[in-house]
This record gives sequence, structure tokens and C-alpha cells, in this order.
Amino acid sequence: MTRISRNIHILLRTERMIARRQTDMALRQAGLYAFAGLVALIGLVMLNVAAFHALQERTTPQMAALTVAAGNFVLALIVIYVAGRTKPGKELEPVIELRDLAMSEIEADVENAITEARELSENVRRIARDPLGSALPAMLARLLPILLGSRKK
Repeated sequence: MTRISRNIHILLRTERMIARRQTDMALRQAGLYAFAGLVALIGLVMLNVAAFHALQERTTPQMAALTVAAGNFVLALIVIYVAGRTKPGKELEPVIELRDLAMSEIEADVENAITEARELSENVRRIARDPLGSALPAMLARLLPILLGSRKK
């Protein structure tokens, strides 16, 4: 039982570490997404500013404003792409391996316990069907040395 409890303890600790790492990654991604939103907002502001200045200086004010805004939106898309591709990293691999090992040991221990329970159940059924027949070999194994010992004397 101590092996099972130790493996359950290891399993819980590794799951906690994995969850903590995934939370860190989610926070990092949220920060990058917030930055992308800020860049997109700046793009919208720049769209307005560029439209105003372009109307005063260029022949096609719409194209100047569109170019500035498109550049900011492209930057926002790049940041979103980088945030989406961020992965936990190599430091999580040993923790996952330890979790899987603990899980497989727990499964093996549970299978052994089930096998022992089936054997015990079968022995109880056998004793219930033929109480003397199942107890006789054990009794003979203990009585035989005693009988042989008394015969020598």
C-alpha cells in the first residue's frame, strides 16, 4: 500500500507542476495577446492620424492612412502568431515522464491487487465447496513430519 500511496503522491505533485507550468504559459500568451491588442489599437489610432495628415499633404490621402494601418495590423498578426506558437519547453519533459511512470506503477499495483483478490475469492469458494478437501493438504503437511518423527523414536 505504501507504494501505491507514494505513486499517488508523485502523480499529484507532477500534475500540480504541469498545471503550474501551463498556467505560466497561459499568462505569457495572454500578455502577448494583450500587447497585440494594444498594437492593433495603436494601428487604429494611426489610421485616424494618418488619414488626417494624408488629406492635407497627399493626393491620395486614403492610401497613406491605409498603409500605416496595414503595417500596424501586420505587426499585431505577427505578435499573435508568436503567442500561439509559444510552447512549454524542455523543462516539462522530465515531469511528464515521472508522472507517466507513477501512473504505470499505480496501474500495475492495482492489477496485482485485483489478481490477489480474485485468488482469495477462488480459495474461499473452494473452501466453501469442500472444507475438508482444501484443508487436508495443509494438515497433512504439518502432521506428516510429526508422525514420521514419532515413528523413529
